[in-house]
Amino acid sequence: MDLTRTLIIGNSGSGKSWLAQRLAEQLRVPWTDLDRIHWLSDEHSIPRPRNEALGMAHGAASEERWVIEGVYGWIVSEILHRATALIWLCIDDVDCVANILRREAKDDDRLVALVEWAESYRERDDSSGFAAHRHLFEGFTGSKIQLMDRTEIRVFFDALQSTG
Repeated sequence: MDLTRTLIIGNSGSGKSWLAQRLAEQLRVPWTDLDRIHWLSDEHSIPRPRNEALGMAHGAASEERWVIEGVYGWIVSEILHRATALIWLCIDDVDCVANILRREAKDDDRLVALVEWAESYRERDDSSGFAAHRHLFEGFTGSKIQLMDRTEIRVFFDALQSTG
């Protein structure tokens, strides 16, 4: 698998950041989290203007080597042509929610909204939902893999470590 420029997509809580961080370290390449591009602040309440976000994403994707991860299909679709590999973390929504609840310390409205967002992944009719991710995955002609659970993610990463 040509991991020179790797995009990782999937639901919130699927493990995108976990895998992206480790993969970027292994490959010694920059890692970009699309949350940092989409949102103006860590509060996840004010989205960045669309053109500004796309400009930042294009800038990250213009590099020679990288790992970029995120849920935002509208951003991914703009940079997908630069990717050499696409990894779709197609984890069960219940597992995604459990992961969110494990990693998030706060019990507030943002957490409730994030859990509801993750629970609606397979029903959402937007660029960040399951159907949109499936469309991106099926249309991608480069190296690609769909990982269905945390065990498959770990096996995939462990295999890369043993060959690197």
